[in-house]
Amino acid sequence: MSIPAPEHNPQLLAAAIAPREGVLKKILRDPFGSGGIVVIVVIVLLSVFAKLLAPFDPAYVDIQATNMPPFTDGHPLGTDASGRDVLSRLLVAGQLTLIGAAVTVVISLVIGVVTGLVAGYFAGPFDHAASWTADMLMVLPSKIVLVALFAVIGPNTVVTMAVLGVMVSPGIFRLVRSLVIGVKNELYVDAARVAGLSSRAIIGRHILYTVRAPIIIQAAFIAGIAVLIQAGLEFIGLGDPSTPTWGGMLQEAFLAMYKAPWLILWPGLMIGLFVSAFILLGNAVRDAMEDSAKVKVPKKDRLRTSTMAVTVQPGRRAANTPAIASGSALLVVDSLVVGYPLPDGELKRVVDGVSLSVNEGEVLGLVGESGSGKTQTAFAILGLLPEEAQIAGGALFFRGEDLIGMPEKARVKLRGKSIAYIPQEPMSNLDPAFRVGFQLVEPMRAQLGLSKSEATKQALELLARVGIPDPKRTFDAYPHQISGGMAQRVLIAGAISCNPDLLIADEPTTALDVTVQAEILDILRGLQKERNMAMVLVTHNFGVVADLCDTVAVMQLGRIVEQNSTAALFAAPVHPYTKMLLDSTLEGTPARAPLRRAESPVRVITTEDDRPREEALNVSRSV
Repeated sequence: MSIPAPEHNPQLLAAAIAPREGVLKKILRDPFGSGGIVVIVVIVLLSVFAKLLAPFDPAYVDIQATNMPPFTDGHPLGTDASGRDVLSRLLVAGQLTLIGAAVTVVISLVIGVVTGLVAGYFAGPFDHAASWTADMLMVLPSKIVLVALFAVIGPNTVVTMAVLGVMVSPGIFRLVRSLVIGVKNELYVDAARVAGLSSRAIIGRHILYTVRAPIIIQAAFIAGIAVLIQAGLEFIGLGDPSTPTWGGMLQEAFLAMYKAPWLILWPGLMIGLFVSAFILLGNAVRDAMEDSAKVKVPKKDRLRTSTMAVTVQPGRRAANTPAIASGSALLVVDSLVVGYPLPDGELKRVVDGVSLSVNEGEVLGLVGESGSGKTQTAFAILGLLPEEAQIAGGALFFRGEDLIGMPEKARVKLRGKSIAYIPQEPMSNLDPAFRVGFQLVEPMRAQLGLSKSEATKQALELLARVGIPDPKRTFDAYPHQISGGMAQRVLIAGAISCNPDLLIADEPTTALDVTVQAEILDILRGLQKERNMAMVLVTHNFGVVADLCDTVAVMQLGRIVEQNSTAALFAAPVHPYTKMLLDSTLEGTPARAPLRRAESPVRVITTEDDRPREEALNVSRSV
């Protein structure tokens, strides 16, 4: 069952064209979120302006007014066992408590988020070292460490809370690392790399933005935990007795519980309100970020889909592979071998000795059934092979430069600007967290050095060129608000935005209906002629090959079995596999015979005189 198109479903259409509601508005509409904000803001303001609001000096002692109940002699919350005003001390105590919590949150986030992003995205030795360090810190009992620290440095709240931030950072590290590992394989991250964005830009703009919600909720929990731990340490006497804190006030109230039981209420209420408000706000922020303007599809119309992820790391070439001269062609693939290691140590070759070349302005069709190695060859050219893949032989040259031995920074500059890529799943290659315009503008700003206004103008022109009737509306839309055909046009506009010399199109019309396929092919044909781009078209559709390609390379089981000009290959295919593929197409085959009504069936019955007789069944049907 497929999801109906928005134009045929009023509910879907209304959801698709509705503007995305801001995160802040959604938080304020949530009673828990707005309530948490109010409580936190009030507590922070009271603490910041405590000295202006406090009716008494928090250190002033009145021996004649000890343990006074609330609203007695100008003391709204009463006095403690030393005769000090409880309200004044409660307001001033919030300053050090909030500073300590902020120190813990900032240090844990800086350490945990940065190391988690780097370790999850790049893996390798840094990931092993960071994971080992995190495991070691998690084994240490944080409270015992803090008690030992107090014995060494004395009652220093800021330093103690900074050490607590280091101790809880492994939790943030593990969370961020696992989130990044799950997100970095998404196709829109591949698309960002192909567009030429650096790893730093991809981590900061795509990955961090996508995983931000769990980080925010974890930070809110850490803020609450920091207040509780700080109060607990001060409650057992590990605080500075000369500075009022909520935990220290709890300790003093506990000692005077039988004489003035109301004293324990005020610091306990402040701690409980602050911790609860942060937890509620964190949940509200997470819900607002994860539920921003999703199209609600009726249950009966939902379609369960899945996406195969591709790890975006370059493959490795065998050390003994010789460099091969590239000649005058734009792209040269010479005896390329790509394999994956098996558990027994053997290498499973998925691309085995592929050689081909593409000249400037030439369109090469790479044809073959699924699993023949077409996409693996394209990924090897782009440098997007999975981490475990190995380039075990051969060479890749682009304009005479060795692509396999090229440093990653140079490869990043090459992708998007000189070599562009159109993937086969348009909706999965657009980041759902960003508007379409942002995803078109950023690669042009990074690769071409354009200003935001110049890049925006060029993006709108490209959207119009690829056949989008209302470029501004599509520019301002999110990916879920456009159709699959529109998304494919957006990806084409993004691929050509930096004027590449070589365009690799991997099944660019697979997920589209035949009408949209024809339009996309017309667009590709027109853009290729206008810009004189070389193109490698990965497909299994010979109709697309006949329509667009100058030369054809037929792949089977990782090898090229036949390569020729398009006209010659269609006129006289040589290899049996090529003949089989051409014979499998429906174009040019004779029409089926007309349908006819089936004759009424009969059954044999036995008469009274034991003679068999046929009787027509009263059944009316047609074939």
